[in-house]
Amino acid sequence: MEYRKLGNSGLKVPVLSLGTGTFGGTNEFFGRWGQTDVKEASRLIDISLERGVNFFDTANVYSNGASEEILGKAVQGKRHHTIIATKGSFTMSEDVNDRGSSRFHLTNAVNDSLKRLGTDYIDVYFMHGFDSHTPVEETLRTLDNLVSSGKVRYIGCSNFAAWQLMKSLSISEKYNLEKYVIYQGYYSLIGRDYEQELKPLLKDQGLGLMVWSPLGWGRLTGKIKRNQPIAKGRIQSGGAVGSPPVDDEFLYTVVDTLERIAHETGKTISQVALNWLLQQETVSNIVVGARNEQQLIENLDTVGWSLSAEHSTELNTVTTQTLMYPHWVGER
Repeated sequence: MEYRKLGNSGLKVPVLSLGTGTFGGTNEFFGRWGQTDVKEASRLIDISLERGVNFFDTANVYSNGASEEILGKAVQGKRHHTIIATKGSFTMSEDVNDRGSSRFHLTNAVNDSLKRLGTDYIDVYFMHGFDSHTPVEETLRTLDNLVSSGKVRYIGCSNFAAWQLMKSLSISEKYNLEKYVIYQGYYSLIGRDYEQELKPLLKDQGLGLMVWSPLGWGRLTGKIKRNQPIAKGRIQSGGAVGSPPVDDEFLYTVVDTLERIAHETGKTISQVALNWLLQQETVSNIVVGARNEQQLIENLDTVGWSLSAEHSTELNTVTTQTLMYPHWVGER
């Protein structure tokens, strides 16, 4: 297993981490992702640890806490061998204060996550989204206190716009508060928006990227191909709800290219798509999901080899997106 620094920190993590959005499935939305119970989760975690993947990613909103509970039970007796990331800020109940990034909510959210995980510290704690109703300084001072107390070791953010992240980093620097060291964001061969605003910012500020949904909501697994019915699984059952729209012809062209490269390399479509991401600048880690052992092992076999320069160039070319203003103006 290859290890890289977690962004602007001294923590080294495997290039792959196991996402636990499939753990629980206790509501309609996450039920489409998977319904992994403690026994199945324990097996997936054991396989991951055997392959050098000791990094596990969850969030309090996944199945309304059930994912954290299952992960916590599955790592019992193995906690000191693991790195756990979780997230807060999204709505957890109808209570008006049970959401956002206020001191009130974050303090409660961290304590609740610690209980569900059955641990006394969280290795990496993410703001799951930006809260425009709470002063950024309030959020960062709360996170700084959580790090000082030992409840949290590193902080990161997810789904922030570039200006929101830069504002947060500037306030941390101004008041000598803990800084976000890692950004978790969407990036895939069919979703390269990250490259235009966020990638230059992360590169400039020394942060790393932790990629979520690297297979584009399951569209790059090989289950969707030109002139074929969608195979049974997450996409077929409606698991792509909430994903950005992708033009059908563009998707089929990308999958056609992936399928040919997979044949030429002796790999699978998803392995080629994930390996392309591992070669991209600023990427620290890719969060992979798995509904079963077969999917997990296939994803873990993404490492230990590299696409050729020719194949990478071909994938870059077929997935190039139109630049938004002002990036098409160019530098002077």
